[in-house]
Amino acid sequence: MPKFNRIHLVVLDSVGIGAAPDANNFVNAGVPDGAADTLGHISKAVGLDVPNMAKLGLGNIPRETPLKTVPAESNPTGYATKLEEVSLGKDTMTGHWEIMGLNITEPFDTFWNGFPEEIITKIEEFSGRKVIREANKPYSGTAVIDDFGPRQMETGELIIYTSADPVLQIAAHEDIIPLDELYRICEYARSITLERPALLGRIIARPYVGEPGNFTRTANRRDLAVSPFSPTVLDKLNEAGIDTYAVGKINDIFNGAGINHDMGHNKSNSHGIDNLIRAMKSEDFKHGFSFTNLVDFDALYGHRRDPHGYRDCLHEFDERLPEIIAAMREDDLLLITADHGNDPTYAGTDHTREYIPLLAYSPAFKGNGLLPVGHFADISATIADNFGVETAMIGESFLDKLV
Repeated sequence: MPKFNRIHLVVLDSVGIGAAPDANNFVNAGVPDGAADTLGHISKAVGLDVPNMAKLGLGNIPRETPLKTVPAESNPTGYATKLEEVSLGKDTMTGHWEIMGLNITEPFDTFWNGFPEEIITKIEEFSGRKVIREANKPYSGTAVIDDFGPRQMETGELIIYTSADPVLQIAAHEDIIPLDELYRICEYARSITLERPALLGRIIARPYVGEPGNFTRTANRRDLAVSPFSPTVLDKLNEAGIDTYAVGKINDIFNGAGINHDMGHNKSNSHGIDNLIRAMKSEDFKHGFSFTNLVDFDALYGHRRDPHGYRDCLHEFDERLPEIIAAMREDDLLLITADHGNDPTYAGTDHTREYIPLLAYSPAFKGNGLLPVGHFADISATIADNFGVETAMIGESFLDKLV
């Protein structure tokens, strides 16, 4: 019998909690990540009011300086700690894959100077459309369509750009380049970026609508990922016949591997929480694991260096946390964590190499307190331990400490 009949893992995308020990090996616009601190700097710069996460123990997590506006709880209702990344990367796929037990020793490729002409030319030849060369560089996803959307509407050219992540993104106005065509072009781009010198984690279709000066990206985004290079704990659960539910971009991140119930993409964090609660309340979900990604923190506020928006997004999640807890059954376990940092007060627009927080709650808990500081993969090892399946490459279970 498992200790917990269902485990729900929620990733607050990019909500780091302070620079990792090796952060100075990673840079942001030429500035080492050693002073990055997503939650700490938001709390200090614009204030942070997250009483529900604080109640679970967020303010108790060991730090050099306490979170300024998140008090420690003398008697928290859950367990808390912070986790360090082992893998060589600070991107979405690396973080999520390590959370599920993999050690990525060779990072994906990134293209700070834009994609090689060979790749761009191949996409042009396949699609029959020209690519706007001036957009081929690291770019804000909203800025790039503001800058080149009007030209695309006139010429039908493709907007291809990247970010600090190992991704190739293709933005297209839905009235100019139909979704089916955009997806087909992205699938071709995926086929030519599966090995070095262009081993990319994801190809992302970025459709948008509107008129010049008022463009809006739609929910028809599609991510084309590579499959994990080794079985993850998701695969182990699936092979054992255990339900695995994906909410948000989780299915894309793992290319469907190990997932047997996909709740679909999220239109927003709030929509993602709705989807998670819908899964939790489903009569069919009697036993197993749900894995949710809430991306707005990262996509809308971290990369855009907007601490006020990031804070408000954290407030919105915290306000809905009681709804998630109310949907739990007595023998459920809730784990809240992140996949990397993205300090909105920091240099550049890249992710930041940080510890991630971990909060654990169950209605069945009789104890509370701090867990040992560990590693991302400890989450998957704990899930594997609970359901009696093998672990993946790395990770140490903390299941016996949840009492």
